[in-house]
Amino acid sequence: MGNLAVLAAVVFAFGLVSRRLEGTVLTAPIVFVLVGAILGPAGIGLVEFGLDDHTVLLLAEIALALVLFTDAASTDLSTLRQNEGLPLRLLGIGMPLTIALGAAAALLLLTDLTFWEAAIVGTVLAPTDATLGQAVVSNPRVPLRVRQALNVEAGLNDGLSVPFLALFLTLAVAEEELQSASYWIRFALEQIGLGVLVGIGVGLVGGWLVSLASRKSWMADPFQRLALLALALISWALADQIGGNGFIAAFVGGLAVGPTVEHVGERLIQFTETEGQLLNLSVFFIFGVLVIGLMGPLSWEVALYALLSLTLIRMLPVALSLFGTHLRSISVLFMGWFGPRGLATIVLGLIVVAEAPLLTGREEIEQVVAMTVLFSVLLHGLTAAPLS
Repeated sequence: MGNLAVLAAVVFAFGLVSRRLEGTVLTAPIVFVLVGAILGPAGIGLVEFGLDDHTVLLLAEIALALVLFTDAASTDLSTLRQNEGLPLRLLGIGMPLTIALGAAAALLLLTDLTFWEAAIVGTVLAPTDATLGQAVVSNPRVPLRVRQALNVEAGLNDGLSVPFLALFLTLAVAEEELQSASYWIRFALEQIGLGVLVGIGVGLVGGWLVSLASRKSWMADPFQRLALLALALISWALADQIGGNGFIAAFVGGLAVGPTVEHVGERLIQFTETEGQLLNLSVFFIFGVLVIGLMGPLSWEVALYALLSLTLIRMLPVALSLFGTHLRSISVLFMGWFGPRGLATIVLGLIVVAEAPLLTGREEIEQVVAMTVLFSVLLHGLTAAPLS
């Protein structure tokens, strides 16, 4: 209860000055990470969370499930084809290249990692964070097509990274436990397949019921939003219960429910801007509490990889994916730089710890994920407003 009271006090205190901090370099994630680090064990020791704490993992998983569902449900699929298909290029070409380049760089620099552990690092660090990029996508000085492409990319790439992580994680565990690869591949396909089926079923049936109840005036407006959020949690929990991947289910459920319920996007965007912020910032606060202890004695290879992840490993795939779009080089460079790593990377990293605690490279994976997110929170937060 003490940790919860401190977190609530931090949220309250930040809220009092939130308007004054808008447009400054002190973004909400920066503040919550720094305050978490100060109040955590490496600081004054007022708050303490464990990396293996079930409550921490549960909070992070719920936050990511809701983000995946709301981002998918709020996406206007027609925007994927607009502006020369910039979002499709970033997602369909840029993201796989980012995972591949990230894995290759991890193999070269982080030599203690196995092939599949390097692939896990590349996948965990591939998705970008819409919250950290908010100062960019909401700034009218940035051209609309650039803002729109970055926003759609950040909204969908976390969901698209989950199947890759499920596959690589199961193959890494198979290698550690000397199980046959065919068994673990079948397990990964079950995770993905059952997740997709549950997401489609819950999204379509649940969306149809919400739409029917709304048309017949059985449902009050506030409960339409609550019902949609409940569908996200139902998808996530049900898939996990029957052996599927809950995050895939939540993402696919959002895609399925979007076309079935009128104005679903507006209702869920209201959530992400209010209640959803509380969950997201709580995760950043917990990350701040944990981050100093996670980094431990750092090697230059880990620090270099973290910097490369935010620069070359992101920028080169973005440039290749945007080749032929006639964007100016400064716009391509801008889009390449603003690929911040945040909530999705933190949660996917926690999942790796929870699902594969015996990986030989676990400690190095924790270090590189923590360092990359910390660099991203600080560097992207500090540069978002001036570069925009």
